[in-house]
Amino acid sequence: MEGILPLGRAQVPAEIIAGVTFAALAIPEVMGYTRIAGMPVVTGLYTILLPMAVFAFFGSSRHLVVGADSATAAIIAGSLIAMAAPRTPEYVGYAAMIALLAAALLVAASLFRIGFVADFLSRTVLIGFLTGVGIQIAIGQTAGMTGIPQDQYGTLLQVIIFSGSIPCCVHWPTLLLSLTVIGIILVARKIGTRIPGALIAVAGAMLASFLFDLSSYGIAILGPVPGGLPVISFPDVALSEIPELTGIAVACFVVILAQSAATSRAYALKFSDSYDENTDLLGLGLANAAAGISGTFVVNGSPTKTEMVYSAGGRTQLTQLTTVAVVLAVLVFITRPLSYLPSAALAAVVFLIGLHLVDIRGMASLRTRRPVEFGVALITAFTVIFVSVTIGIAVAVVLSVMAHLRHSYRPLNTLLIPTPRGAIKSTPLGEGQQAAEGLMVYRFGSNLYFANESRFTTEVLDAVTNASPALKWFCLSAANIGDVDYTSAETLKLVISQVHKRGVTFVMSEVGDHVRDEFDRDGISAMVGDDHIFESVQDVIEAYGAQDGV
Repeated sequence: MEGILPLGRAQVPAEIIAGVTFAALAIPEVMGYTRIAGMPVVTGLYTILLPMAVFAFFGSSRHLVVGADSATAAIIAGSLIAMAAPRTPEYVGYAAMIALLAAALLVAASLFRIGFVADFLSRTVLIGFLTGVGIQIAIGQTAGMTGIPQDQYGTLLQVIIFSGSIPCCVHWPTLLLSLTVIGIILVARKIGTRIPGALIAVAGAMLASFLFDLSSYGIAILGPVPGGLPVISFPDVALSEIPELTGIAVACFVVILAQSAATSRAYALKFSDSYDENTDLLGLGLANAAAGISGTFVVNGSPTKTEMVYSAGGRTQLTQLTTVAVVLAVLVFITRPLSYLPSAALAAVVFLIGLHLVDIRGMASLRTRRPVEFGVALITAFTVIFVSVTIGIAVAVVLSVMAHLRHSYRPLNTLLIPTPRGAIKSTPLGEGQQAAEGLMVYRFGSNLYFANESRFTTEVLDAVTNASPALKWFCLSAANIGDVDYTSAETLKLVISQVHKRGVTFVMSEVGDHVRDEFDRDGISAMVGDDHIFESVQDVIEAYGAQDGV
């Protein structure tokens, strides 16, 4: 109940209004996500019904909105298409089982408190990943928007086939309807973010279909949509198929972990609220379990939906519970009109969802400010577009870890010198400046571990060997070293020994308590000597100046 309480009485009307507004925006959106996922339209409403209610009660975030998401929907569709035909009972069963497997992973992550893993997916690769997903989704809807027969080809082949089919195969009434839907949504966005443009466009298309029998003009419509509540049951999936589905669930789990944690964190900071990422993981796990037993697909903490609720004025999970109540009413009383919905209208809504995910501004910013990271984002996007979403997730994780290792493998190491006023400042390592004649203070910019110990060794020994004038003391400033593994501890002992052989005294400063315990245990403190381990660089300079003959 942390996401709902405390709740002031005066706040309730605003939350209810926001919930109704959000429902108007979210219903056509989740119907679009079912198209991406290859699921029956009604299952999109199911992603709101139980999962959103469960997270409202068991999550900790007051702002995170849980529901269908384009990224996880694309993962499901891209992976399941080889196992079953979309929208068939077998396909729905597989999707529900993926939700249950993702739920198990999320609950385990909560119990073992590994929510921090989300930090390993950098914003850079998320920009590239979501951009790739957006392009893939948008291209995948072009056939439905134009009435051109669609085959299950890769993205590149889809573009080539679609380009060659435009002159002869476009169904012009279908294309006109699609462009009208897009135009209505874009005009509504221009007027104001609270205007449910997608709902107006979809409702208008359904009304036109009912009044003018658009199917008689060759425009495809959805057909009968079952109403009522979902049947609660365990998906009928053979045990032999679980391993393959588990791989898909892992990909969904990674996306859920990254997107949900990032969104919760951003909105908690915006409102100065507290939240617990591991409690949110439990809520997300239970929400996906509810999705699995109610016959729908994976749900995620959605940044798009969270922003919708914020824009509508919602500030607690009571907004989401109101939306659940609205969807419940729709399922019980208003599913028949959905049967008149033209497929092209839904394709147009999904097309705009895909374009919204393409982060042109983010990619341009990366290209200008961080060219190397732009390359990482581009590789991730291309992998998603031309290979698969699942492989794109794997590439995103690997590239994020590589980016982290790159920064820690090549940390910014500097030399420290005193200023005329007695403060300490950093200078580039290559300049070889000494804190005092014969004293060099070297600050290592990262934890010391097996991947960067050779760089540490080279820099220290080069600095000692090439120092001018010759050194008497060499100080390692350990302010940025929070951990030292076995390999680097052994290397550090060899470095100290080599420095001593060159007739230079090795000293250390700013050694944290944890690192000092490790140095004591590894015998490093004994090699250096307790009288040569100082609290600060200033203490080192004063002790060096007090030596006879200095």
